Amino acid sequence: MKVIVRDAEVFRNIELEKLRDYLQSHGWRLDRPFLDNGTIWLKKEPQRGEFEILLPNSQDLGDYVSRVCEAVETLATVQNRSQLEIIGELITNYPNITLQGLVTQITSFNGGTISGDITLFGVVVDKLRPVNTTLTDHEYILAIKAYTERLPVLCTGDLIKENDIFILTNPQQFHLDI
Repeated sequence: MKVIVRDAEVFRNIELEKLRDYLQSHGWRLDRPFLDNGTIWLKKEPQRGEFEILLPNSQDLGDYVSRVCEAVETLATVQNRSQLEIIGELITNYPNITLQGLVTQITSFNGGTISGDITLFGVVVDKLRPVNTTLTDHEYILAIKAYTERLPVLCTGDLIKENDIFILTNPQQFHLDI
């Protein structure tokens, strides 16, 4: 069974340049412009024929989300992968996301303050992944408690992917999920 993604916010947060790079690196070729607002990308598959993706030229277009959704559906078909696997490679940021996970790593205090870096192990898009963040004061103390007692936590923030590493910036509402 393959999961079908319907969350428009997920597709809205896929950057156009990242999607173009993905298409190029997976054997798709830019074929031609489509009106003033898009481009047609093609890929020939020996046994299954030719596939087409209509990619918008701007993330500001009203149909950006639906076009990216169609592109991911087509990629899933061509690559025989789930949409979640493809989105996991494409997503580079996701603002205001709430993650549930376990604290798997914690650093000591930074410079005499009650703060430090932690690593959460939680579900991001399609699978369990490590997510790094920095906490201070009471939230950092809660992270220590969660780490030592193996308690699940919830935290909201802005998720960014840099060099295949997920970072939760602007962490808020860190609390134990018990």
